[in-house]
Amino acid sequence: MEFLSGIFVDPFVEIFSYPTFFFEVLIGGLLTGLMYSLVALGFVLIFKASGVFNFSQGAMVLFAALFLTGFIELGVPIALAILLSIGVMVLLAFAIERVVLRPLVNQPPIILFMATIGITFFLDGAGQSVWGGDIKSLDIGIPKESVEVQGMLIGSFDLYAALIAGLLVLSLAIFFHSTRVGRALRAVADDHQAALSVGIPLQSIWVIVWSVAGFVGLVAGIMWGAKLGVQFTLALIALKALPVLILGGFTSIPGAIVGGLIIGAGEKVAEVFWGPAVGGAIEDWFAYVVALLVLLIRPQGLFGEKIIERV
Repeated sequence: MEFLSGIFVDPFVEIFSYPTFFFEVLIGGLLTGLMYSLVALGFVLIFKASGVFNFSQGAMVLFAALFLTGFIELGVPIALAILLSIGVMVLLAFAIERVVLRPLVNQPPIILFMATIGITFFLDGAGQSVWGGDIKSLDIGIPKESVEVQGMLIGSFDLYAALIAGLLVLSLAIFFHSTRVGRALRAVADDHQAALSVGIPLQSIWVIVWSVAGFVGLVAGIMWGAKLGVQFTLALIALKALPVLILGGFTSIPGAIVGGLIIGAGEKVAEVFWGPAVGGAIEDWFAYVVALLVLLIRPQGLFGEKIIERV
């Protein structure tokens, strides 16, 4: 609750008193949540294919955005710069598989997790060595002005980001469930040894999935870089993706989207309507409190697969 002009106001009453503003805040939160989901999708892809949490996904988002910005600064057209950046991320995936993952086949998941932490610091250090630490602007031609819809102001950039996220999710869902490679990825995630025994080339599968995750990281890097500028704090967006993963489930692509929508909308509405009553800064901790509650009630997330181990 809060005091406005000396009058005691209930935040719930305030929401229903200004429905247009409420829906404007809600839609803005949903669109921000889709931006979180773009980062979370990269985590889901790696986890589905290897059962390992890829801590370096945030660094991959930053690394992809840095390369794209570098190509554009050299005068390369945007379309060609994006294609070249995709090639760079594929080469990065090949290098990670050959240098890091291949020697660690059949090692415990915690070993692979620690390896991804090492990859994070390597990419972060390499990025600062090559491009420096200054914030770089990234203009990809998407308009940033707001449009008015039924009295609500909605950012054009956020609408484009929502469309891109939707197309990406649809493509990934088809890839995992309707292609031979996608089914092989799921088999590898279930059991590395069993997949190898039936002739599934583990190394090739890991190169493919890291390449796809790198492409997803590039898309996320483009959108976040264009919105906030390409800066090294972009890698920290991965921390906000963690509650999204916990809520939606580490193995679910639709869960990453639904989790992002819930987190994005929840934190924006809470910050605007309840923030003044508790001193503000709800956005800083809201997502993590939600994640904690989900872990206590349903550890596998809303769409995650329940793990049953026979003893």
